[in-house]
Amino acid sequence: MKRPDLKIKPIKNGTVIDHITVNKSLYILKILGLPSKDAKDVTVAMNVSSGEIGRKDIIKIENRELNHGEIDQLALIAPQTTLNIIRNYEIIEKNKVQLKDELEGIIKCTNSKCISNKTNEPIESKFKVINESPAELRCKYCDRIIKSEDIEAQFE
Repeated sequence: MKRPDLKIKPIKNGTVIDHITVNKSLYILKILGLPSKDAKDVTVAMNVSSGEIGRKDIIKIENRELNHGEIDQLALIAPQTTLNIIRNYEIIEKNKVQLKDELEGIIKCTNSKCISNKTNEPIESKFKVINESPAELRCKYCDRIIKSEDIEAQFE
């Protein structure tokens, strides 16, 4: 007996975050502040089959497009992610996220003595990307190396 494929409802307008590293969608939801009372339709599919990467997660968000800071954070957590902008049920834009060479104000330095963590110093954190996957960053102020597990811990 042939079973029908499971279908996820398409969205009219919004963003589809596709090719998320398997089991990273919960981090992304936290980055995006989801679920929230303002976000009416959010669909999450986890650990689904992908011809491109084997297994993946997908998030569909109705009536929302991501800002640059959210995209930068996404690139840290799941660097092979694809963003699809949907308008009137059609993909009008499709892009892979790209990790910038330098990141500012996105995460905190794990060195508690770093000047960017001092409450009396209004300095945003700055990091140089030294490895994209897995993510590895170097603090521009104290030279502390931040590894992907330290980055993910900030989104838990």
